[in-house]
Amino acid sequence: MNDKQILVVEDNPDHLELTVLTLQEQGVTADIVVARDGADALDYLWGKGAFAGRNTQKQPNLVMLDLKLPKISGVDVLRRMRDNPITEFVPVVVMTSSSEHSDMVACYRSGANGFVKKAVDFRAFTENLNHMKAYWLGVNEAVLSS
Repeated sequence: MNDKQILVVEDNPDHLELTVLTLQEQGVTADIVVARDGADALDYLWGKGAFAGRNTQKQPNLVMLDLKLPKISGVDVLRRMRDNPITEFVPVVVMTSSSEHSDMVACYRSGANGFVKKAVDFRAFTENLNHMKAYWLGVNEAVLSS
């Protein structure tokens, strides 16, 4: 098991596959964990539901969070993460197809560390992921618990 981990929270199967394959092709050595809705993401982070018993002392080095999710929205996932001492410092980058200014403001007000509009062009998409990988897994020093 790797010492670094990325949690990808994405409900669109095409976006999910593209994200995971691109990260793998870029040589990401972090473990990639997938949650397909907001409720599963919180269960994973907090070690509940299907993830009961998971060691919550080990939190992801990065959460890549879609905004428009079933069950619990991305903004609500973010708010709940920031309100819980287990996940309050976990870096979260919102990746969304939304270009609404109000969505961006809501995400930053809720504690997002970054907001990235999903690029439609494959080359731009992979470049964005490469930059995120380089910064969040290579440069950034995260406080993953208090």
